[in-house]
Amino acid sequence: MSRRRHPTPGPAPAHALRLGRVVAAHGRHCLVEDPDNGEQMRCHPRGKRNEVVVGDLVRWAPTGDEGIIEAVEPRRNLLHRQDEWRTKSFAANIDLVLVLLAADPEFSESQLARALIAAEAAGIDVLIALNKRDVQPAFDRAWARLAPYRRMGYDVLPLCLRSAGTDAGEADLRARLKDRATLVLGPSGVGKSTLVNRLIPKAQAETGEISRALNSGRHTTTSTTWYWTDEARHTALIDSPGFQEFGLAHIGPERLVHLMPDLREHLGGCRFYNCTHRQEPGCSVRAAVQDDTHPEAPISASRYRLYGDIFEQLSRQRTY
Repeated sequence: MSRRRHPTPGPAPAHALRLGRVVAAHGRHCLVEDPDNGEQMRCHPRGKRNEVVVGDLVRWAPTGDEGIIEAVEPRRNLLHRQDEWRTKSFAANIDLVLVLLAADPEFSESQLARALIAAEAAGIDVLIALNKRDVQPAFDRAWARLAPYRRMGYDVLPLCLRSAGTDAGEADLRARLKDRATLVLGPSGVGKSTLVNRLIPKAQAETGEISRALNSGRHTTTSTTWYWTDEARHTALIDSPGFQEFGLAHIGPERLVHLMPDLREHLGGCRFYNCTHRQEPGCSVRAAVQDDTHPEAPISASRYRLYGDIFEQLSRQRTY
């Protein structure tokens, strides 16, 4: 005997919809938080193509002990991640991207560059923090590697999260995060868990609760989670495991040079109007490239190589 399926209720009238923010997502399900009282409801979007991401403001309606998301409010910005197979959006409505690096392990300049390009394309401010100031001489070497980014205008903050108390760098960091929604990123071993647990002492407990709510009691790690760091829910930290390989497929290769401040500064003097800054003669960007050992290089050779690598990747994606 076949089981009868209960029909999915039709869309709720607009006046009956509630406003909420997506604070965690796993598969087709997410947690939506009421902005007034902080209560959370397990929801899923209506229709297979209506995807939501952490940070989205949505209009939803209750259906029994769950909810259906009927609409997503216009986003201020949207970030994408890249896996082996595809690019997928994962966070929206972010005020700041905090890239946490460390003296050890040595950071990947390619990962850093992709994060900065993604933030630049989305119009999101960036703060770079370099942890393990007490690890010498590795810290000084890492600090020197970040000199081109400081010259570009990026804020780079020194940290020592292993110190017993709150050092000046951490106090400065807390002040910069205040009243903002910050996506924190960092590769394994840089101290991201230490930072998250200091700013949000209940983070581990909240993660367990979210996992159970989204996966019917089975523990699972959500890919991205929105935490409030204060009772008034004015300051948020968005934790995303690992160092996301940012998806840049939505960026055309011709736009790339405009998203790299050191290269962008030397635009306007090229011989050809459609210069790709790769091999054309009379290129003002290529003329500004100097060896990495030059302390005040307008464009460092390593940054220019990154531009070439990413340009090639974006060009190949355009042909598929």
